[in-house]
Amino acid sequence: MPSSAPGHAARTAVITTTCGSRSIQAAVTRKRVKNLNLRVHADGTVTMSIPMRTSIARAQDFLDRKAPWIAQRLERIEAARGSRGIIHPAAAPAGSADAATKPRMLLWGEEVDAYSTLQKHGLLPEVFDGTDSDATGTGIDVDRLQRLVDILYKQEVARELPQVARPLESVMGVAASRWQVRTMKTRWGSCTPKTAAIRINSQLAAYPIECLSFVVAHELVHLMEPSHNARFHMLLDVYCPRNRELAAQLKHAPA
Repeated sequence: MPSSAPGHAARTAVITTTCGSRSIQAAVTRKRVKNLNLRVHADGTVTMSIPMRTSIARAQDFLDRKAPWIAQRLERIEAARGSRGIIHPAAAPAGSADAATKPRMLLWGEEVDAYSTLQKHGLLPEVFDGTDSDATGTGIDVDRLQRLVDILYKQEVARELPQVARPLESVMGVAASRWQVRTMKTRWGSCTPKTAAIRINSQLAAYPIECLSFVVAHELVHLMEPSHNARFHMLLDVYCPRNRELAAQLKHAPA
């Protein structure tokens, strides 16, 4: 059901559909477009743009019909987060000329082609076309691909970290003595208040940059308040007002 007032005067609304046990919400915006456009974002949000005169009822019908497709996309994103950012190729339909599609990956909240992205960052030869097959003939060896993605994630977080951390340190009046980027199993970040050393999970490169900012703010607040008490959450609300929303995006534990 739409959350805004009905009628053509409303320019935005949130509508809901279901697929099995999954509830799906979509933010609908009226724009000067000719068709209904639906997008599933890498952070798990769903948005729809519709022509100015299109009714919310028609948008709801469109969302209902697309629910299985949306659920499938969300499952792929969740599976990618569970496999450290890689969306492994699905088997090709019977009779298809291609053995499989190329793998994709999540990078800063966007789903991108894994091979071309690794090439762009100098981690695969420019001539690589996916024919360097493993025993299954589906492309690069899965373990090798995971190692390369992990390397890229570590490089990307290390590159972005100073630009995210310095403004926060300046505003908050605290500073880490040392920043480290690691692939961690159970935490997005950790802090040792006694030494002011902070560690950040490289897997944050799979999520929107705002999630990195949230984790950095969270760990810096620990330099002001070591425990997760009421004062800690009050300070986090001040320095990262969207912390609850961003924490929800990171609800899947790092793998």
